[in-house]
Order: sequence, then C-alpha cells, then structure tokens
Amino acid sequence: MSEQEIPPWLREQLTRLQQLQQNLQAILMQKQQLEAESVEIEKATEELKKSEQDEVVYKSVGPLLIKTKKDDTLKELDEKKDLSNTRLVVLGKQETRVKENLKEVENKINEMIRMGQGQPGNLGTKSKT
Repeated sequence: MSEQEIPPWLREQLTRLQQLQQNLQAILMQKQQLEAESVEIEKATEELKKSEQDEVVYKSVGPLLIKTKKDDTLKELDEKKDLSNTRLVVLGKQETRVKENLKEVENKINEMIRMGQGQPGNLGTKSKT
C-alpha cells in the first residue's frame, strides 16, 4: 500500500502511534539515566559512610573541587536520591499511561483495518486524547 492509498484516518492513527512510540522511547531513556544516577549516588553514599568523620571531603562543582563537610554531603546525596526516586515513580506512571495509549491505538488501527471501514467514527469507540 503506497502512502497515497492510505486513508486519512489511518494515516492520522499511524502518526499518533509514531508519536506515542517516540514518547515512550524518551521516557525509557530518562528512566535509564535516572537509574544510573541513583546507582552513582548510592555508591558515593556508601563510600562516604566508610570514611572517618573528620576526614577531608571534596565535592565536584562544575570544573572545581570544593572542600565540604561529610554530613552536609551525605544530606545532599540523600536529597538527590529522594528526588531521583520521585522522578522515577512519575516516569513509571507516564510509561504505563503511554503503553496503554499505544495498545489502544494499535487495537483501533487493527480493528479499522479488519472492518475495512473508511471512517473511525463507525466503530463506536471513543478515542482518548
């Protein structure tokens, strides 16, 4: 089937399908980055906890290393970890929603093709936007 043979309603649904797939890809990439960041934070926290209380600690701020207090750095790492976890939960919910929408659009396309109807309104299904 060439692009000119594809009915407008199907072309619209295929475009929506592609957009949802791209959204899902972006969400999965963000999740992967956050998970890697969480692992890094966890490792840094473990190493910091192993160090002595009066040991000199430096943190990276851009291209500089700044001397800091161990307790302040631990607190900052805990806050970053909490923020990462919250963002991961939000991305998980977005991922679930996008996957549901993807499945819905795929089913709608398959049903329209099976029925051979040119108008999606004849199917009696509501589309979520």
